[in-house]
Amino acid sequence: MTETVKNKSGLKDFLIRTLADPVLVYTAIIMSSIMFHYREELTLTYGIMAYVMGWIIFRLFDYMKKHKIIGGTAYIVVAFLFLNVFGRIVNKGTENYPISFMLWFITPQDSLQYNKWYTLAMFVFFFIFMASVLYFFTRVQYRVFMTFLIMIIPFAIYAKEYEEMPTRYIIALAVGYIIFMVYFRQLSENKDVVVVDKFESWKSGIIFTAIFAIIASIIPKPAVEADRTILETLINADAFTDRLNAMLNVFRDTASGQQFRGQMSDIPIYYARSPENLRLKTTTFSTYDYKTDSWTINDENDDNCYVKEGQPFDIPMNAELCDVLLYVAGIDSDFADTYGLTEYAGYEPVYPELREMSVFSSYQAGTRTPVPQSARQLLESSYTDNMLLSHSGAVTSISSESSFKYNENFTYSYMPDGFFENPENKALIDTIAKNADYQAMLDEAYRIISDEITNQANNEELLHYKDVLDVNINYNSFERVLLDYGGNDKIYNLAQEITAGLESDYDKAKALEWYFIQNDYVYDLDYRKEVGENAEDFLFDTKRGVCYEYATAMTLLARAAGIPARYCEGFNMQTKYENSRSDDMYVITARDSHGFPELYMKGFGWVSFEPTMTADSVRENDDERQASSLLSKAGIAILGVCVVLLLFMLAYPVLSHKFFQIINNRRSPNEAVAGVMHRICRLYRIPVSDTSHEAEETVKLVSGADISGTAALFDRAEYGGAELTENDKATVMREYISAWVKLRETRKEHRKQKFIRKK
Repeated sequence: MTETVKNKSGLKDFLIRTLADPVLVYTAIIMSSIMFHYREELTLTYGIMAYVMGWIIFRLFDYMKKHKIIGGTAYIVVAFLFLNVFGRIVNKGTENYPISFMLWFITPQDSLQYNKWYTLAMFVFFFIFMASVLYFFTRVQYRVFMTFLIMIIPFAIYAKEYEEMPTRYIIALAVGYIIFMVYFRQLSENKDVVVVDKFESWKSGIIFTAIFAIIASIIPKPAVEADRTILETLINADAFTDRLNAMLNVFRDTASGQQFRGQMSDIPIYYARSPENLRLKTTTFSTYDYKTDSWTINDENDDNCYVKEGQPFDIPMNAELCDVLLYVAGIDSDFADTYGLTEYAGYEPVYPELREMSVFSSYQAGTRTPVPQSARQLLESSYTDNMLLSHSGAVTSISSESSFKYNENFTYSYMPDGFFENPENKALIDTIAKNADYQAMLDEAYRIISDEITNQANNEELLHYKDVLDVNINYNSFERVLLDYGGNDKIYNLAQEITAGLESDYDKAKALEWYFIQNDYVYDLDYRKEVGENAEDFLFDTKRGVCYEYATAMTLLARAAGIPARYCEGFNMQTKYENSRSDDMYVITARDSHGFPELYMKGFGWVSFEPTMTADSVRENDDERQASSLLSKAGIAILGVCVVLLLFMLAYPVLSHKFFQIINNRRSPNEAVAGVMHRICRLYRIPVSDTSHEAEETVKLVSGADISGTAALFDRAEYGGAELTENDKATVMREYISAWVKLRETRKEHRKQKFIRKK
């Protein structure tokens, strides 16, 4: 029997062979897994680029294998070209970007603004390295250990920022590595090695790979709570890291929300002892830029500080303003009549009982310490130098030279939420807020209190009242800066729509706070904004973001509704410290960093709000992203594909048999006989060089099946040119089915005997 062998050097076969090259595919997978870390939305684009560019450069590598001197020279030229392109891209990326490429590379991406040129430069660098090394250690000198080292590079890139690689890439890299081992160790051919049975090798390899992928998808990764405090503290103490922190200091007076995205470290930054979870404030920002989607500090409203000598000291910017105004109304009837406070003569607002909480720094030195919402007083601290208290309520050290140490502790008294839940309290604040000239009321109250202090020297209560007025007296400045929403008509119209029919500023604020929860906004730590996206896009188009987007949007909506507002950053206390003996200890990590708005309520002071979804929901979302114990969406897809693939491989013999019967029954008798003969030869692994008679003998020897009729009819048709009939076709089909069944029975019996021998 002879068979015409097609020439495999044609263009079609060349393309199929080179485009299905496992080295090329694996290069694209590795590049996709790396670039996902730098820009998730462009992962597919970078993967396709790596595939296309890899195919081209692999042709150069093929040429190099045959022409070492000329090819090597060509590679040097190409490598130089890539390096030149890399340098040009990096230079492009430095334009209008505050940090260098190397600093950008070693800094956690979640802390930085996206730079498309730097990201492209990373692609160019990793591509030429990966393509060269993978090709060399597979096609030139096969080294399984080197390909393993290449595989773990993407894992190292993720590990440097404690970021978890998506499940689909973990499985794809591992499966690709297994295929590498199977293909290049068992299936590669050269002049000295010929693979006799590729099908069986591939079959076993595919089944093993599918089973591995299924197990990797199903078995949960154990949850390991590792304390990295010592390691990270050592790294942070390194001089290089100190220099890095100093260089990144340019970001401290601005906020763009990058620090809230993606994976963040679990290292404890602070511990806190508190009877309840609180929002802690470190910084306020008053000026928003739509073009850069960022906040900056305003010196007058955010950084206006005065020195506090000694401890304890008051923090007079929250809640006590109504006490001052009622006191003034009680001693000056003209003031009470002018500003509608006569009916409140003798009224004492009902405040929630003050509570205490403490914050302990545990990681690194700094110039600012977190302050709880509605803080009333710093009671004590381990820090002995003088401190600065800003008009925004932030507590800082005098200078960076005398900054707070990593083990400082601060104890505050604060007022819990609940003041506005009292109807009489709320009615009082609404009455104060209705005054047409609120600034004039504050100025008059300040004059009266100052006169009283002159008459009653050293009256501690009056001095405190004066401090309260000091931080509220510049209301006109609040209006000038903290009512600026950029004149955005869409935001203004939305603010008016949300607050329509509401007269109280507090009611308006609560309506704005609930708007996001009630209108399908999505909290998404993985969302990466496109360049140019800002608060308007979040409100009206994407409706997807992190606390930064929610807080920014509510701040601007509040301003558009006529309520002074500012953007704040700090932490959300939400995780109990499990290693503590008491149940009032919280641990605060980078994951708890948070952005939120503060709104100014006339007659009361500053109130913080929470437009972002609840902390429990945020925690569920965060757990969802971390959990390998549950299948991720990618894992489910991979699991499904692998299960289908495994089932297909197991069912392939029967499926291919049935499919062959259907196809062959539609052929002409001559084509059917030839098809049966070729099919039997493939099933029984009979070389194409054997004659039909030799094939007949082999089949009888292996399974006892008789295909003499098929062999005779094949010879008549193939060599005698006879035209066969439908009866002949039926004869060969019966013999084929008999040969197929007996072969399965023979193999089954062989497996049984093999199992018995092993036992």
